[in-house]
Amino acid sequence: MKTQDLLSRARNLEFLSLEEGIFLFEHATTAELMYTANEIRKIKKADTPGIVTWQIDRNVNTTNVCVANCKFCNFFVPPTKKYADRAYITDDETYKRKIEETFALGGDQLLLQGGHHPDLGIDFYEQLFKRLKSWYPNLRLHSLGPPEIVHISELSGLTYHETLRRLQAAGLDSLPGAGAEILDDRVRRIISNGKCLGEEWLEVMRQCHKLDITTSATMMFGHVETIEERFDHLLRIRAVQAEKPEGANGFLAFIPWPYQDDGTLLNRVKGVKNEVSPTEYVRMLALSRIMLPNITNIQASWLTVGPKVAQVCLHAGANDLGSIMIEENVVSAAGAPFRFTSEEIQKCILEAGFTPRLRNQLYQFREIPAVLEGQVLA
Repeated sequence: MKTQDLLSRARNLEFLSLEEGIFLFEHATTAELMYTANEIRKIKKADTPGIVTWQIDRNVNTTNVCVANCKFCNFFVPPTKKYADRAYITDDETYKRKIEETFALGGDQLLLQGGHHPDLGIDFYEQLFKRLKSWYPNLRLHSLGPPEIVHISELSGLTYHETLRRLQAAGLDSLPGAGAEILDDRVRRIISNGKCLGEEWLEVMRQCHKLDITTSATMMFGHVETIEERFDHLLRIRAVQAEKPEGANGFLAFIPWPYQDDGTLLNRVKGVKNEVSPTEYVRMLALSRIMLPNITNIQASWLTVGPKVAQVCLHAGANDLGSIMIEENVVSAAGAPFRFTSEEIQKCILEAGFTPRLRNQLYQFREIPAVLEGQVLA
Protein backbone atom coordinates (compact mmCIF):
# COMPACT_ATOMS: atom_id res chain seq x y z
CA MET A 1 0.00 0.00 0.00
CA LYS A 2 1.04 3.57 -0.70
CA THR A 3 -0.07 6.49 1.44
CA GLN A 4 -0.67 8.89 -1.45
CA ASP A 5 -2.71 6.34 -3.38
CA LEU A 6 -4.98 5.78 -0.39
CA LEU A 7 -5.37 9.49 0.29
CA SER A 8 -6.19 10.11 -3.36
CA ARG A 9 -8.91 7.45 -3.24
CA ALA A 10 -10.22 8.99 -0.02
CA ARG A 11 -10.55 12.38 -1.72
CA ASN A 12 -12.66 10.62 -4.34
CA LEU A 13 -14.96 9.50 -1.49
CA GLU A 14 -14.08 5.84 -1.91
CA PHE A 15 -14.65 3.40 0.95
CA LEU A 16 -11.25 2.40 2.33
CA SER A 17 -10.87 -0.99 3.98
CA LEU A 18 -10.04 -1.62 7.63
CA GLU A 19 -6.47 -2.52 6.68
CA GLU A 20 -6.11 0.63 4.59
CA GLY A 21 -7.38 2.80 7.43
CA ILE A 22 -4.92 1.26 9.86
CA PHE A 23 -2.12 1.77 7.32
CA LEU A 24 -2.94 5.49 7.17
CA PHE A 25 -3.07 5.68 10.97
CA GLU A 26 0.39 4.14 11.16
CA HIS A 27 2.10 5.78 8.17
CA ALA A 28 0.44 9.03 7.06
CA THR A 29 1.65 12.28 8.55
CA THR A 30 -0.74 14.43 10.55
CA ALA A 31 -0.51 17.13 7.88
CA GLU A 32 -1.46 14.63 5.15
CA LEU A 33 -4.46 13.38 7.12
CA MET A 34 -5.62 16.91 7.95
CA TYR A 35 -5.30 18.07 4.35
CA THR A 36 -7.21 15.08 2.97
CA ALA A 37 -9.97 15.28 5.58
CA ASN A 38 -10.34 19.01 4.96
CA GLU A 39 -10.67 18.41 1.22
CA ILE A 40 -13.41 15.84 1.88
CA ARG A 41 -15.14 18.32 4.18
CA LYS A 42 -15.12 20.87 1.34
CA ILE A 43 -16.86 18.33 -0.92
CA LYS A 44 -19.42 17.24 1.68
CA LYS A 45 -20.18 20.82 2.73
CA ALA A 46 -19.85 22.50 -0.67
CA ASP A 47 -23.19 24.26 -0.19
CA THR A 48 -21.99 25.97 3.01
CA PRO A 49 -18.27 26.71 2.49
CA GLY A 50 -16.44 28.30 5.38
CA ILE A 51 -19.29 27.76 7.84
CA VAL A 52 -19.00 25.94 11.15
CA THR A 53 -22.25 25.14 12.93
CA TRP A 54 -23.11 25.10 16.60
CA GLN A 55 -26.18 24.50 18.73
CA ILE A 56 -27.90 25.47 21.98
CA ASP A 57 -29.43 22.64 23.95
CA ARG A 58 -29.43 21.11 27.40
CA ASN A 59 -28.59 17.59 28.55
CA VAL A 60 -31.23 16.60 31.09
CA ASN A 61 -31.13 13.23 32.81
CA THR A 62 -34.36 11.29 33.35
CA THR A 63 -32.79 9.24 36.14
CA ASN A 64 -29.38 8.37 37.55
CA VAL A 65 -30.43 4.83 38.51
CA CYS A 66 -28.76 2.32 36.22
CA VAL A 67 -28.08 -1.40 35.98
CA ALA A 68 -25.56 -1.17 33.11
CA ASN A 69 -22.57 -0.71 35.45
CA CYS A 70 -20.32 1.00 32.91
CA LYS A 71 -16.83 1.18 34.36
CA PHE A 72 -16.17 4.60 32.82
CA CYS A 73 -19.26 6.26 34.34
CA ASN A 74 -19.23 8.19 37.63
CA PHE A 75 -22.78 9.46 37.17
CA PHE A 76 -24.97 6.43 37.85
CA VAL A 77 -26.06 4.77 41.09
CA PRO A 78 -27.20 1.13 41.27
CA PRO A 79 -30.82 0.39 42.33
CA THR A 80 -29.95 -0.68 45.87
CA LYS A 81 -30.88 0.58 49.34
CA LYS A 82 -27.28 1.71 49.88
CA TYR A 83 -27.67 4.43 47.25
CA ALA A 84 -31.34 5.28 47.82
CA ASP A 85 -30.51 8.76 49.14
CA ARG A 86 -28.67 9.62 45.90
CA ALA A 87 -31.09 8.02 43.44
CA TYR A 88 -33.64 10.14 41.60
CA ILE A 89 -36.20 10.23 38.81
CA THR A 90 -36.60 13.75 37.48
CA ASP A 91 -40.01 15.24 38.36
CA ASP A 92 -42.31 17.33 36.18
CA GLU A 93 -41.58 20.63 37.91
CA THR A 94 -37.85 20.17 37.34
CA TYR A 95 -38.46 19.50 33.65
CA LYS A 96 -40.58 22.65 33.36
CA ARG A 97 -37.99 24.78 35.10
CA LYS A 98 -35.10 23.44 33.01
CA ILE A 99 -36.99 23.72 29.72
CA GLU A 100 -37.99 27.32 30.43
CA GLU A 101 -34.40 28.15 31.37
CA THR A 102 -33.26 26.56 28.10
CA PHE A 103 -35.72 28.63 26.05
CA ALA A 104 -34.61 31.75 27.93
CA LEU A 105 -31.02 31.05 26.84
CA GLY A 106 -32.03 30.58 23.20
CA GLY A 107 -32.16 26.78 23.18
CA ASP A 108 -34.80 24.70 21.43
CA GLN A 109 -33.97 21.13 22.45
CA LEU A 110 -33.45 18.67 25.28
CA LEU A 111 -30.91 15.92 24.96
CA LEU A 112 -32.88 13.68 27.30
CA GLN A 113 -31.02 10.64 28.59
CA GLY A 114 -30.56 8.66 31.76
CA GLY A 115 -29.71 5.37 33.36
CA HIS A 116 -31.12 1.94 32.64
CA HIS A 117 -33.70 2.04 35.42
CA PRO A 118 -35.09 -1.46 36.09
CA ASP A 119 -38.66 -0.15 36.54
CA LEU A 120 -39.00 2.39 33.71
CA GLY A 121 -40.39 0.85 30.53
CA ILE A 122 -42.20 2.08 27.45
CA ASP A 123 -45.24 3.47 29.30
CA PHE A 124 -43.06 5.78 31.41
CA TYR A 125 -41.24 7.28 28.42
CA GLU A 126 -44.35 7.53 26.24
CA GLN A 127 -46.17 9.49 28.92
CA LEU A 128 -43.12 11.66 29.67
CA PHE A 129 -42.63 12.62 26.02
CA LYS A 130 -46.34 13.34 25.57
CA ARG A 131 -46.41 15.59 28.64
CA LEU A 132 -43.32 17.53 27.59
CA LYS A 133 -44.68 18.10 24.08
CA SER A 134 -48.13 19.09 25.39
CA TRP A 135 -46.55 21.73 27.64
CA TYR A 136 -43.97 22.90 25.08
CA PRO A 137 -45.05 22.07 21.50
CA ASN A 138 -41.93 23.71 19.99
CA LEU A 139 -39.52 21.72 22.13
CA ARG A 140 -37.38 19.22 20.23
CA LEU A 141 -36.58 15.91 21.92
CA HIS A 142 -33.19 14.51 20.90
CA SER A 143 -33.52 11.70 23.35
CA LEU A 144 -32.45 8.32 24.71
CA GLY A 145 -29.93 6.25 22.75
CA PRO A 146 -29.63 2.71 21.43
CA PRO A 147 -28.71 1.12 24.80
CA GLU A 148 -31.76 2.74 26.41
CA ILE A 149 -33.98 1.59 23.52
CA VAL A 150 -32.71 -1.98 23.98
CA HIS A 151 -33.34 -1.75 27.73
CA ILE A 152 -36.86 -0.32 27.32
CA SER A 153 -37.68 -2.92 24.64
CA GLU A 154 -36.56 -5.80 26.85
CA LEU A 155 -38.49 -4.49 29.87
CA SER A 156 -41.63 -3.98 27.78
CA GLY A 157 -41.51 -7.11 25.62
CA LEU A 158 -41.38 -5.10 22.40
CA THR A 159 -39.23 -5.16 19.29
CA TYR A 160 -36.88 -2.22 18.73
CA HIS A 161 -39.09 -1.10 15.85
CA GLU A 162 -42.23 -1.12 18.01
CA THR A 163 -40.50 0.76 20.83
CA LEU A 164 -39.17 3.42 18.47
CA ARG A 165 -42.48 3.79 16.62
CA ARG A 166 -44.33 4.39 19.89
CA LEU A 167 -41.74 6.86 21.15
CA GLN A 168 -41.81 8.67 17.81
CA ALA A 169 -45.59 8.97 18.05
CA ALA A 170 -45.19 10.31 21.60
CA GLY A 171 -42.83 13.09 20.51
CA LEU A 172 -39.33 11.72 19.91
CA ASP A 173 -37.67 13.85 17.21
CA SER A 174 -34.22 12.30 16.86
CA LEU A 175 -31.94 9.77 18.53
CA PRO A 176 -28.38 10.54 19.70
CA GLY A 177 -25.56 8.11 19.11
CA ALA A 178 -24.99 7.51 22.80
CA GLY A 179 -23.57 4.30 24.18
CA ALA A 180 -21.60 3.26 21.10
CA GLU A 181 -18.25 3.47 22.91
CA ILE A 182 -16.45 0.83 20.80
CA LEU A 183 -18.82 -1.58 19.08
CA ASP A 184 -16.62 -4.66 19.38
CA ASP A 185 -18.06 -6.95 22.06
CA ARG A 186 -14.66 -7.83 23.53
CA VAL A 187 -14.33 -4.19 24.53
CA ARG A 188 -17.94 -3.90 25.66
CA ARG A 189 -17.62 -6.89 28.00
CA ILE A 190 -14.73 -5.11 29.73
CA ILE A 191 -16.04 -1.56 30.01
CA SER A 192 -19.85 -1.88 29.91
CA ASN A 193 -20.88 -5.48 30.44
CA GLY A 194 -24.47 -4.59 31.36
CA LYS A 195 -25.07 -2.57 28.21
CA CYS A 196 -26.31 -3.75 24.81
CA LEU A 197 -24.00 -5.56 22.41
CA GLY A 198 -22.51 -3.84 19.40
CA GLU A 199 -24.84 -5.48 16.91
CA GLU A 200 -27.85 -4.56 19.06
CA TRP A 201 -26.73 -0.92 19.01
CA LEU A 202 -26.47 -1.03 15.23
CA GLU A 203 -29.85 -2.76 14.83
CA VAL A 204 -31.59 -0.02 16.83
CA MET A 205 -30.08 2.50 14.43
CA ARG A 206 -31.22 0.49 11.40
CA GLN A 207 -34.76 0.57 12.74
CA CYS A 208 -34.50 4.32 13.41
CA HIS A 209 -33.50 4.92 9.83
CA LYS A 210 -36.41 2.81 8.55
CA LEU A 211 -38.74 5.06 10.58
CA ASP A 212 -36.91 8.16 9.24
CA ILE A 213 -35.71 9.05 12.73
CA THR A 214 -32.53 11.06 12.26
CA THR A 215 -29.59 9.81 14.35
CA SER A 216 -25.95 10.51 15.09
CA ALA A 217 -23.09 8.15 15.87
CA THR A 218 -20.22 8.39 18.33
CA MET A 219 -16.97 6.68 19.25
CA MET A 220 -15.38 6.84 22.70
CA PHE A 221 -11.79 5.71 22.28
CA GLY A 222 -8.52 5.64 24.16
CA HIS A 223 -9.22 2.98 26.80
CA VAL A 224 -8.91 -0.80 26.24
CA GLU A 225 -9.58 -0.99 22.50
CA THR A 226 -7.04 -1.89 19.84
CA ILE A 227 -6.44 0.23 16.76
CA GLU A 228 -8.09 -2.52 14.72
CA GLU A 229 -11.19 -2.28 16.90
CA ARG A 230 -11.35 1.48 16.37
CA PHE A 231 -11.40 1.05 12.61
CA ASP A 232 -13.82 -1.86 12.78
CA HIS A 233 -16.13 0.52 14.69
CA LEU A 234 -15.92 3.07 11.87
CA LEU A 235 -16.64 0.46 9.22
CA ARG A 236 -19.71 -0.83 11.08
CA ILE A 237 -21.10 2.71 11.29
CA ARG A 238 -20.37 3.24 7.60
CA ALA A 239 -22.09 -0.01 6.63
CA VAL A 240 -25.31 0.84 8.48
CA GLN A 241 -25.32 4.29 6.91
CA ALA A 242 -24.99 2.67 3.49
CA GLU A 243 -28.13 0.61 4.24
CA LYS A 244 -30.39 3.56 5.11
CA PRO A 245 -33.52 4.04 3.01
CA GLU A 246 -33.30 6.57 0.23
CA GLY A 247 -34.32 10.00 1.49
CA ALA A 248 -33.62 9.25 5.16
CA ASN A 249 -30.88 11.19 6.94
CA GLY A 250 -29.60 8.15 8.79
CA PHE A 251 -26.49 9.15 10.71
CA LEU A 252 -26.42 12.89 10.15
CA ALA A 253 -23.27 13.36 12.22
CA PHE A 254 -20.36 11.46 13.73
CA ILE A 255 -18.66 12.54 16.97
CA PRO A 256 -15.43 10.90 18.17
CA TRP A 257 -14.27 11.71 21.70
CA PRO A 258 -11.59 10.42 24.05
CA TYR A 259 -12.41 8.44 27.19
CA GLN A 260 -12.42 10.61 30.33
CA ASP A 261 -10.80 8.76 33.23
CA ASP A 262 -11.03 10.95 36.34
CA GLY A 263 -12.18 8.76 39.25
CA THR A 264 -13.71 6.07 37.05
CA LEU A 265 -13.75 2.42 38.06
CA LEU A 266 -11.88 1.63 34.85
CA ASN A 267 -9.05 3.86 36.05
CA ARG A 268 -9.12 3.05 39.78
CA VAL A 269 -9.40 -0.72 39.49
CA LYS A 270 -7.87 -1.54 36.12
CA GLY A 271 -5.47 1.40 35.82
CA VAL A 272 -6.80 2.41 32.41
CA LYS A 273 -5.88 6.04 31.73
CA ASN A 274 -6.79 8.41 28.93
CA GLU A 275 -3.51 8.76 27.06
CA VAL A 276 -4.97 10.22 23.87
CA SER A 277 -2.77 13.19 23.02
CA PRO A 278 -4.13 16.26 21.21
CA THR A 279 -2.30 15.10 18.07
CA GLU A 280 -3.82 11.62 18.24
CA TYR A 281 -7.28 13.12 18.66
CA VAL A 282 -6.82 15.33 15.60
CA ARG A 283 -5.56 12.32 13.62
CA MET A 284 -8.53 10.15 14.64
CA LEU A 285 -10.99 12.90 13.82
CA ALA A 286 -9.40 13.34 10.39
CA LEU A 287 -9.48 9.59 9.85
CA SER A 288 -13.15 9.56 10.84
CA ARG A 289 -13.85 12.00 8.00
CA ILE A 290 -11.71 9.88 5.66
CA MET A 291 -13.29 6.54 6.61
CA LEU A 292 -16.88 7.85 6.70
CA PRO A 293 -17.44 9.59 3.35
CA ASN A 294 -21.16 8.80 3.53
CA ILE A 295 -21.71 10.84 6.72
CA THR A 296 -22.11 14.56 6.08
CA ASN A 297 -21.15 16.15 9.39
CA ILE A 298 -18.16 15.49 11.65
CA GLN A 299 -18.25 17.12 15.07
CA ALA A 300 -15.23 17.97 17.21
CA SER A 301 -15.71 17.25 20.91
CA TRP A 302 -14.66 20.55 22.49
CA LEU A 303 -16.12 19.31 25.80
CA THR A 304 -13.40 16.65 26.13
CA VAL A 305 -10.43 18.14 24.24
CA GLY A 306 -10.90 21.87 24.79
CA PRO A 307 -11.33 24.83 22.43
CA LYS A 308 -7.75 25.00 21.10
CA VAL A 309 -7.69 21.39 19.91
CA ALA A 310 -11.23 21.79 18.58
CA GLN A 311 -10.07 24.74 16.47
CA VAL A 312 -7.35 22.57 14.90
CA CYS A 313 -10.00 19.94 14.18
CA LEU A 314 -11.92 22.49 12.10
CA HIS A 315 -8.96 22.32 9.70
CA ALA A 316 -8.91 18.51 9.90
CA GLY A 317 -12.35 17.61 8.58
CA ALA A 318 -14.72 18.81 11.30
CA ASN A 319 -17.50 21.22 10.36
CA ASP A 320 -19.39 21.41 13.63
CA LEU A 321 -18.68 22.11 17.31
CA GLY A 322 -21.94 20.74 18.68
CA SER A 323 -23.81 22.35 21.54
CA ILE A 324 -22.79 24.80 24.22
CA MET A 325 -24.42 22.25 26.58
CA ILE A 326 -26.27 24.45 29.04
CA GLU A 327 -26.18 21.40 31.30
CA GLU A 328 -24.12 18.19 31.03
CA ASN A 329 -23.58 15.77 33.90
CA VAL A 330 -22.28 12.43 32.66
CA VAL A 331 -19.02 13.19 30.82
CA SER A 332 -18.28 16.08 33.17
CA ALA A 333 -18.47 13.68 36.12
CA ALA A 334 -15.48 11.83 34.63
CA GLY A 335 -13.33 14.93 34.38
CA ALA A 336 -14.25 16.89 31.23
CA PRO A 337 -13.48 20.45 32.43
CA PHE A 338 -14.40 22.71 29.52
CA ARG A 339 -17.39 25.06 29.16
CA PHE A 340 -18.69 27.42 26.45
CA THR A 341 -21.22 30.25 26.32
CA SER A 342 -22.96 31.23 23.08
CA GLU A 343 -20.56 34.12 22.72
CA GLU A 344 -17.47 32.02 23.45
CA ILE A 345 -18.29 29.26 20.96
CA GLN A 346 -18.81 31.82 18.18
CA LYS A 347 -15.54 33.51 19.09
CA CYS A 348 -13.78 30.13 18.98
CA ILE A 349 -15.10 29.48 15.46
CA LEU A 350 -14.20 32.96 14.23
CA GLU A 351 -10.66 32.72 15.60
CA ALA A 352 -10.21 29.49 13.64
CA GLY A 353 -11.06 31.35 10.43
CA PHE A 354 -14.67 30.23 9.93
CA THR A 355 -18.15 31.74 10.07
CA PRO A 356 -20.33 30.47 12.94
CA ARG A 357 -23.97 29.57 12.24
CA LEU A 358 -26.49 28.42 14.80
CA ARG A 359 -28.28 25.21 13.80
CA ASN A 360 -30.93 22.75 14.94
CA GLN A 361 -30.55 18.98 15.24
CA LEU A 362 -31.24 18.51 11.52
CA TYR A 363 -28.32 20.85 10.74
CA GLN A 364 -30.69 23.48 9.43
CA PHE A 365 -29.64 27.05 10.18
CA ARG A 366 -31.51 28.88 12.92
CA GLU A 367 -31.83 32.60 13.31
CA ILE A 368 -30.09 33.87 16.42
CA PRO A 369 -32.85 34.16 19.07
CA ALA A 370 -33.74 37.64 20.28
CA VAL A 371 -32.56 36.72 23.80
CA LEU A 372 -29.02 36.48 22.40
CA GLU A 373 -29.06 39.94 20.82
CA GLY A 374 -25.65 41.46 21.35
CA GLN A 375 -23.92 38.06 21.32
CA VAL A 376 -23.85 37.68 17.54
CA LEU A 377 -20.20 37.92 16.52
CA ALA A 378 -20.32 36.88 12.87
